[in-house]
Amino acid sequence: MSFVHLHVHTEYSLLDGFSNIKKLVKTAKEMGMPALAITDHGTMFGVKEFYDEAKKNDIKPIIGVEAYMAARGMRDRDSKLDRKSSHILLLAKNEIGYKNLLKITSAAQMEGFYYRPRIDHEFLADHAEGLISATGCLGGEIPQALLKGNTEEAEKLINWYYDLFGKDDFYVELQQHNINELVEVNKKLVELGKKHSSKFIATNDVHYIKKSDAKYQDILLAIQTGTSLSDKNRFSMDDPTYYLRSPEEMLKIFGEIPESLTNTLEIAEKCNVNLDFKEYHLPHFIVPEGHTEESYLRHLCEKGLEYRYGKHSDDKVIQERLNYELGIIHTMGFDAYFIIVWDLVREATKRGILYTTRGSAAGSIVAYSLEITLIDPIQHDLIFERFLNPGRISMPDIDLDLRDDRRHEIMAYCAEKYGDDKVAQIITFGTMGAKAAIRDVARVMDIPLNEVNQIAKLIPAVSGKKVTLQGTLDDVPDFKKMYNSSPHIKNLIDTAIGMEGVVRNAGTHAAGVVIADKPIVEYLPLHRPTSNSEDTPIKTVTQFEMGILDAMGMLKVDFLGLSTLTVIARAAEQIEKRYGKKYHLENIPLDDKKAFKLIGSGNTAGVFQLEGGGMTGWMVKMQPQTLDHVIAMVALYRPGPMQFIPSYIERMNGREEVTYRHPSMEPIFKSTYGIPIYQEQIMRTAVELGGYSGPESDNLRKAISKKKVEEIARHRQKFIDGAVKNDIKRDVATNIFDDWEEFARYGFNKSHAAAYGTISVQTAFLKANYPTEYMTALMSVFYGKTEKVSHYSANARDMGIEILPPSVNSSEWDFTSEIYDNGKSAIRFGFGAVKNVGEKPIEKLIEARGDRKFKDINEFVHEVDLSTIGKRSLESMIKVGALDNFGDRSSLLSAVDQLIAVSSSHFKAKNAGQFSMFGAETGISNKIHIPPGEEIDQRIQLGWERELIGVYVSDHPLSKYQEIFQQIASHTFTTLPDARHQQPVRVGGIIAGVRPYQTKTGKPMGFVTLDDMHGIIELVIFPRTWQKYKELCEEGKIVIISGKVDAENTPPKILVDKISTDFNLVTSVEDVGRLPKSDRLRKSTDTPKPRAVQPAPVKKTYPEKEQPTVKSAPSLPPQREGTLRQVAEPVATYAPPAVDEGMPPPPPAFP
Repeated sequence: MSFVHLHVHTEYSLLDGFSNIKKLVKTAKEMGMPALAITDHGTMFGVKEFYDEAKKNDIKPIIGVEAYMAARGMRDRDSKLDRKSSHILLLAKNEIGYKNLLKITSAAQMEGFYYRPRIDHEFLADHAEGLISATGCLGGEIPQALLKGNTEEAEKLINWYYDLFGKDDFYVELQQHNINELVEVNKKLVELGKKHSSKFIATNDVHYIKKSDAKYQDILLAIQTGTSLSDKNRFSMDDPTYYLRSPEEMLKIFGEIPESLTNTLEIAEKCNVNLDFKEYHLPHFIVPEGHTEESYLRHLCEKGLEYRYGKHSDDKVIQERLNYELGIIHTMGFDAYFIIVWDLVREATKRGILYTTRGSAAGSIVAYSLEITLIDPIQHDLIFERFLNPGRISMPDIDLDLRDDRRHEIMAYCAEKYGDDKVAQIITFGTMGAKAAIRDVARVMDIPLNEVNQIAKLIPAVSGKKVTLQGTLDDVPDFKKMYNSSPHIKNLIDTAIGMEGVVRNAGTHAAGVVIADKPIVEYLPLHRPTSNSEDTPIKTVTQFEMGILDAMGMLKVDFLGLSTLTVIARAAEQIEKRYGKKYHLENIPLDDKKAFKLIGSGNTAGVFQLEGGGMTGWMVKMQPQTLDHVIAMVALYRPGPMQFIPSYIERMNGREEVTYRHPSMEPIFKSTYGIPIYQEQIMRTAVELGGYSGPESDNLRKAISKKKVEEIARHRQKFIDGAVKNDIKRDVATNIFDDWEEFARYGFNKSHAAAYGTISVQTAFLKANYPTEYMTALMSVFYGKTEKVSHYSANARDMGIEILPPSVNSSEWDFTSEIYDNGKSAIRFGFGAVKNVGEKPIEKLIEARGDRKFKDINEFVHEVDLSTIGKRSLESMIKVGALDNFGDRSSLLSAVDQLIAVSSSHFKAKNAGQFSMFGAETGISNKIHIPPGEEIDQRIQLGWERELIGVYVSDHPLSKYQEIFQQIASHTFTTLPDARHQQPVRVGGIIAGVRPYQTKTGKPMGFVTLDDMHGIIELVIFPRTWQKYKELCEEGKIVIISGKVDAENTPPKILVDKISTDFNLVTSVEDVGRLPKSDRLRKSTDTPKPRAVQPAPVKKTYPEKEQPTVKSAPSLPPQREGTLRQVAEPVATYAPPAVDEGMPPPPPAFP
């Protein structure tokens, strides 16, 4: 017999459905079902994925939802009356019904959400056209009325639904699960249905595919409700029957009412919805009279070229490129897209909001002429087809980076211009990864945390590769050993393997915004803001994720917040104010010698993309002289291509031979010394050697990068044949293509590298030429991140910039810079960095201060109403030194109550007009006498600073220990991120915080933060080590730590093995000599002077004795013997971490 399941939940019924869509459809096909429905709880998240998968498998997709009906009105939110809601099944018959489902699910999320996304009778009545409905599961309105014995209410409801949908499209739904009440309810439903000559349908409340999946559903429910499987009172399903039952099983259960089975086929016949989207839905941009979108875009581009190239704008190369791009853009229907993005960046420019563009859009001269991108694609040899390929129909993708503190302004402008109902942010879905599955399942199984941590730590983190539990079981012996160690661990891992990959939660894309020509709900369902999107001006989120939106032809713009742009903007504001020079992203020099000298010296803290021990070390080794060098390093410094950094540096400096597979390759690869770094180089080679067109070369690039085996084989033949026609020997062409397949692991988008490398050099320029202003901007932007402020303030001190505490006479809310007549400079802490201090009272203080300074404490308390600041805030300000001009901190703290009382009395009298004609308060003493306080120990004072502003300002407890730490420490906060996972390390510092913790088995352990003057390092001390060293774990204690790096966390942590406070044991010349030089640290100022780099003498070596006839591509650089460390140990301060060396054992006397 034939049967169709009409009540089906997938994994998109978040944490209440275990049905993977692909497996679900495949199983339905195997059962011979002609159609299948999707009816997730209150959402349509999976509808398009389900539709496409069903079509692929020749199964008719039925689009529906199990909606929630509010107890009263959908906008009522009384905790006693409205917390419960009932269920109703809704299926779309046609396009009208589908659009009504979009509106129903959107309104339920946006307007009716209260514990559940709800609608009400009124809203349903307004959107019932084109829908089929049924009474639903046991939680439906009519079943619930019958369960309560309220037959009259059930009669009333069924008549209401018949009036709404008609008898042909409203069905009485029968289900059979192991629920006692369901047997009685089914009897009453049958009686009710027969009385009204109703149509019956049989459904199974499908939440998973196989009967054996019931345990996974149970775990999902426990995760959702925050309970454990041992909790007998938790919410769970009563039996394992909520699976995709076969037609035969359904016949056996409902055979007595055969029409309930055949009616499912009737509904399948009725439902005909087409979701094969074929049109673009770009918003309309009103162009000036006399223009079309095409002509206006050309007009804007021609004006832009004059600005960009001046008298050269009519050059043949430029005009041909413009005409080519405009032709493709118009043919693909994207004229409006570019005008819309031009309008957004124009608005950013009007408002003075710095922006740039990342990604492949930099390859477009149209985007460059419109000032959407800031990189010249011709100068940097960037390829348009890498951005927009006419052979691959998809929307352009332009990613805008905006200064992060003003990004919301452009998003708000977008919503205002096109309408709130025509813009939305984009949903994302988080799935259970390997570690998350272990932790989630372990929690509901009540497995102790220490065991869970041990298991999780054995799961490797591999950059660019999805790590699975099964793969870990196959490849990691220790994980396999743990798996076999006990039955409960085996059960945990087996269960987690089953859960891996399940959709767990919904979030919001960090930057993506959809803009449409009509209200978005006309095209797709909407969702309420998720937790990570609540602070943006766009308050709706799509229910479809990005890939689906692209396939639907929706315009997407990414509004990314980049804090570096905020730093540049704030530094530029200070520079203009102090020196009258106005810098922005298009006039900061990219050839400044001081900037490259700074990069080569290793002083790259706060320099975009170049900070961090590993990258810094390679820059010191490289000594870059041009922007191209920096762009190349941005592309190379990643897992995979990092292996070629030594060869690049050696070739750049003329110490290694530059070779090519064929002489024709030299023009394409000369700038990278014969090393293939960029995807664009492969594309260019395919065109020049293989006879490819631009679009075909991009298809080749994509096939290789995505490792599409069949397409790669086709391209291999095409390229080799084309190269042979261009007089390239077949074996040479074969070798070139072999190189490309290897290149797939590391090829980088040059457009992106160029955009980011440019910002790197711009930030280096600002730091090199205006160090005080730049470091001030850095600390202001990151004031809420203690470890960064600590790191940057240490770097500023190393550059000779004094770090000053907050001051009521000088500080603003942000950090400020101070330049003195003797040429020295300082950075003053702002009040925004002080805990317990609010912005509003500080605004009043700054207003009262004006352009002068308070001469003493009396003037201060009479000019600033301290009652508005409050006692706690005033104490904090005193403790960090903000009132040091008026006396010592101890005396001022003892007088806080008096200061507030005098100030408060003064302002009350002033507000009441109680002053004499000479201006003195009537009857109030206006002089404050503060007796000397007890002397405060310096360590206590430093402790206050550390507690309240995150760093030590007046001094640092580690100052006198720096030489010791430079000799014995292998890493600092700066270099720790470059250590490999489980690498042994040694660090020194002062304990900044201690948090004792108990494992689930009751064993004590600890989490400790360590300040090493460069930043804050997190330490994890497990029970056995804690028991041994807990007495040393006190705040303010200066210690040496030995342990292993947990690099799978960001920032990395150290798992502690040993703690010592005996520094004399390792300070002798003999002891220090035991540590290899590579593991000793110097001050960041002890970097070598950059050596002059001579142009690399290039020896051209060709494997064939023939003259160049066409351009060609390079071979991969020859593999060098030895490890990365042996090949190129960077000189000077910052060394990249060893690849295959562990930390040396500590000196014998080290405890």
